Amino acid sequence: MRGDQLARQWLLIQRLARSRAGTGLDELAEELGCVRRTVYRDLDALMYAGFPVTSEKRDGKAYYRFLDTFQMGQVPFTPDELLALAFSEDLLKTLEGTVFHDSIQAALAKIRAGLGPELSGYLARLGDGFRVLPGPHKRYAEFRDTIRTLNEGVLESHTLEMRYRTGRTGELSTRQIDPYKVWYHGGALYVIGHDHRSKEIRTFSVDRIRAIEDTLESFEAAGGFDFDAYTASSFGVVAEPAVHIRIHFSSDWASFVSEREWHASQTVTPLADGGLELSMEVGGSQEIANWVLSFGRGATVLEPDTLREEVRASLSTALANYDD
Repeated sequence: MRGDQLARQWLLIQRLARSRAGTGLDELAEELGCVRRTVYRDLDALMYAGFPVTSEKRDGKAYYRFLDTFQMGQVPFTPDELLALAFSEDLLKTLEGTVFHDSIQAALAKIRAGLGPELSGYLARLGDGFRVLPGPHKRYAEFRDTIRTLNEGVLESHTLEMRYRTGRTGELSTRQIDPYKVWYHGGALYVIGHDHRSKEIRTFSVDRIRAIEDTLESFEAAGGFDFDAYTASSFGVVAEPAVHIRIHFSSDWASFVSEREWHASQTVTPLADGGLELSMEVGGSQEIANWVLSFGRGATVLEPDTLREEVRASLSTALANYDD
């Protein structure tokens, strides 16, 4: 396993760094819980990565250590933890130019500065084996100040005033919100909070905020806002009462659908025709309808009737677009 190899080589690095007189092959194999051949391979890997491993024979036995010039540096992390941080850097590339991405990069830079050239190079080689390529996402570099104001509003419980453009109509309005949570979902950033205008908890898309400022007025979340409870029944970002949904997927999509968790409430039932039936308790009918439509003829809504009709109407309209 790759994780076992990382952990073992990390222990080997630490063991060699502590032993100025050198350590025998049998002793290393026992400490690392592996055979001598594996220790040989790990030593070769470290030398290939640039570590100054040296050996000397005493009484016919080889002893391994690092050259005296090698310094471990300040290394409070395991290799898995360092790789996880690098993995996070990839995950946050969708938020490049924002405080989230900049902060993880700054943290990694500080860590790398304390590792020394050999460790930095070694971990960079290992990191090349784990990459994340972001899917479709919005770009947030120009919203750095907006995101910072939102974060400060959440942390300090300050009411914010913003100019907001509604997605469907494009209407611009000025409204005040008590921000409860900044939320990243599906390649986009949102803020959830109490909207003074509607007197309800609403979800706002960060990239639709045209201007924002702190009113410096403090607020308390009414009833103790619970983010997990608020989003529990949501299929996407729209919070609506949950309804029972059943969808039939053809055999072409069965593996794809069954291999993923679409919602915590889902139940997957294999069918005799090679397809499957997916059941969920979710809200957000428009988001679900759009998701079902993405499967083309491979997905059929069984219930509720309202969702079935919504998908049917969308398909009819789409078909009409192709009529001469």
